[in-house]
Amino acid sequence: MTRRLIFIAGTAKIRVFLLCIILCSCNALKRVDADEALLVKNTIYADGKKVTDTDIQSLISQKPNSNLLGFPLRLHLYNLAKPNPDSSYQAWLHKKEKREQRLINWLSKKQVDSLGESFLVKGYSEWLKKIGEAPVIIDTSKTCKSLQRMSAYYGNRGYFNNTTTFTIDSTKREQRAEISYKIDLGNAYMIDTLTKKTASKAIDSLYALNFKNSLIKEGEQFDLSNFNKERERLTSIFRNTGVYNFQESSITFNILRDTSTTRGDRGMDVELNIDNLKKRGDSTLTTTEYEVFTFNKINIYADYRFDDDPNDLQSVDYNNYTIYFKDKLRYKPKALTDAIFIEKDSIYRELNKIRTYRQISNLNTFRYPTIELEEDSTQNKLKTNIYLSARPKYSLETNLDVTHSNIQRLGIAFSSALITRNVFGGAETLNISARGSFGLLSDQDLPEDFFSEIGGDINLTFPRIWLPFNTKKIIPYYMLPQTRMTVGTSFQKNIGLDKQTLNAVLGYNWTPSSTKRNELELLNVQFVRNVNPENFFNVYQNSYRLLDGVADRFDDPTEFPELAELFETPEGTTEPRLIIPSGTSGFTNSILDNTVTSNIDDRRLVNTIEERRQRLTEDNLIFTTNYSFSKNNKTSINDLSFYQFRFKVEGAGNLLSLVSNIIPFEENNDGNGLVFGVAYSQYVKTEFDFIKHWQLSPTNVLAMRSFAGIAIPYGNSNNIPFVRSYFAGGSNDNRAWNPYSLGPGSTQNLNDFNEANLKLAFNLEYRFPIIGNIKGALFADAGNIWNVFDDVEDPEATFNGFSSLKDIALGTGMGIRYDFTYFVFRLDVGFKTYNPALETSKRWFSDYNLGNAVYNIGINYPF
Repeated sequence: MTRRLIFIAGTAKIRVFLLCIILCSCNALKRVDADEALLVKNTIYADGKKVTDTDIQSLISQKPNSNLLGFPLRLHLYNLAKPNPDSSYQAWLHKKEKREQRLINWLSKKQVDSLGESFLVKGYSEWLKKIGEAPVIIDTSKTCKSLQRMSAYYGNRGYFNNTTTFTIDSTKREQRAEISYKIDLGNAYMIDTLTKKTASKAIDSLYALNFKNSLIKEGEQFDLSNFNKERERLTSIFRNTGVYNFQESSITFNILRDTSTTRGDRGMDVELNIDNLKKRGDSTLTTTEYEVFTFNKINIYADYRFDDDPNDLQSVDYNNYTIYFKDKLRYKPKALTDAIFIEKDSIYRELNKIRTYRQISNLNTFRYPTIELEEDSTQNKLKTNIYLSARPKYSLETNLDVTHSNIQRLGIAFSSALITRNVFGGAETLNISARGSFGLLSDQDLPEDFFSEIGGDINLTFPRIWLPFNTKKIIPYYMLPQTRMTVGTSFQKNIGLDKQTLNAVLGYNWTPSSTKRNELELLNVQFVRNVNPENFFNVYQNSYRLLDGVADRFDDPTEFPELAELFETPEGTTEPRLIIPSGTSGFTNSILDNTVTSNIDDRRLVNTIEERRQRLTEDNLIFTTNYSFSKNNKTSINDLSFYQFRFKVEGAGNLLSLVSNIIPFEENNDGNGLVFGVAYSQYVKTEFDFIKHWQLSPTNVLAMRSFAGIAIPYGNSNNIPFVRSYFAGGSNDNRAWNPYSLGPGSTQNLNDFNEANLKLAFNLEYRFPIIGNIKGALFADAGNIWNVFDDVEDPEATFNGFSSLKDIALGTGMGIRYDFTYFVFRLDVGFKTYNPALETSKRWFSDYNLGNAVYNIGINYPF
């Protein structure tokens, strides 16, 4: 019975939600009494000017009910709930048959007992109240509270004599009202003089050295936030110049208003006071002068346990550090000391302490460390004890995912990794991983619909830059340098041409600050082998249909007997078709070798198809070096106004080209150099990616992304390898097109997987809340791909200057997302607003309908 009731309630909730538009026709004033007014708008005026600052808007205690595109959906849902479901239940029981007909029968189509009826009535009311929003009734006490907040806000910015009032306008609509908050700021107070009083000589000297950067300046308007920032600035300076025990509470300001000034505004004198250190004993409070401290001894406790007896520990001295250990030291001393930025005889710096925490954590060998300071006040010296607790030597990670894409109808993917820490005693990390995926393909025309992919990687990470020369001065250890060596391979079955890949990477990364990151891959080698190139026309059906369309004029065996063996008539059809692969290759050779006579258009089309087949079926050897820089100024997960920037440049084949000048390589028929029988790729590639978010309100965000990328082949290559080219469309790109279906240029989806070597993309998305964890979005995606500086000659697919910008496609749409806190599930619907593949007169809104809409499912936001 319980399971049955839950099912009935669940399906009923869904039906209620789907009918919310009809239900929302209810009166918005249903829960508003005759002597009350529903708040519909707040407006703030400062000296007669409208204020739109979100910080000031947030000071208002009462805000109008939230709305979805101007409609108060949550208010109407709340109004649907019964005010008191317990009391209404008795009346409901007396009308059981009528209620069953109007509610129970409609929702569940079944009879339920009185327990189930009670559950539904009460459950619906509670559910509607939870997802809904009670009407905001104007409360003048809260309005006065808002005025007090605004007065304090402007008072903190120098307008001490501001006055505030409010007016309620209820004349526009019945039982609805607007509130206008009005602030008369008056004259702002200014800082006339700034003096200081310090109790400690050391503090006085340090302040004098850093006075010029003070945030409090004479002649500027009073702003309380500057006083708080100045207190933080000075505290940071003192703690980073030897005063390890400086207390921020030692800094105070005495402010004297001066009303006798002859200037048109008000003036004030500010005195900065920095007191001595306060120490509280058992019953007394003492004060002492602040002093600058230096380190005289630094102890490192490796593999520390709280129950260790110090007398049982052994020690070794290394570079002015003393390392304590039990039984055997499992770490190279240099690996430990390189991670510590506290040095003997140096002054205390809070920054070095923070850097030590970060670097030790970055080693991935120890848990978060403990740093203990012991003071010798007689000599102004500090002894430091650093306790390191080791992570497990080995750990095993496993993952299991269900996947879906435009290629995979359904897939199950798993991965497992064995992590070994401190492999060679220098805090190195060895990661050996294996992965696999199995499932069903989306294309039903393929002979087999089952696919598999297995692979594995060996990854070795060093917590330093691994080069034959010292890079410490260029990239110090506080930048968290790492060296990564990776070797991996993968095998695909029934995906495309069944690829086998082999990868090897020697890369470095370092992080100068929490907002910046650098990555350099000195060597990135990828070898791609197509196992079944004869399967090309089974996979790329568009290319096959084009070739077979040309062959239709040559399938008469009486007219072209020499081509008869190239065709077959599939069972159930009457039209001959080219046999794959013998027929397709034979027909292509016959056309290009002039074995049969064909017109120039047929020859050009067949030649284009054959060039694409050769390009996509040839093996690739990609030997690259690349560098990328990224910057992200997001301060926390709750920061909704930030930007991200990424730049990357990559060069391929240059080292091999240089070697070929010394050691001649074999060459193919096109004169391209071969390495292990494969023509190596040579190109230069660069990308710019910029993302910006604006927080328009506490819950609404406008997000923008722009991307530009180009890859130019030269030397040993006439085109870019498929795995390094660009595509357009998909859930993270232009959502009105499926992946690989947009472009190049104004072409109409010529190939099954359309790609090119130039890409422009621009995205704009407005995000807003709907109900609870359900969010909404409106978006516009623009962009396209083109061929440029390669062997593609089709003018519709190539970029020919600014005139080609008319081929930028535009997709618009809407999305709905559910926030699970740890990730966001989203569904976006994109409509082709401007389609460059159509005739010029039909490009706008010709495909703007549900029939041509594209539905995208994704995890987390697209940018």
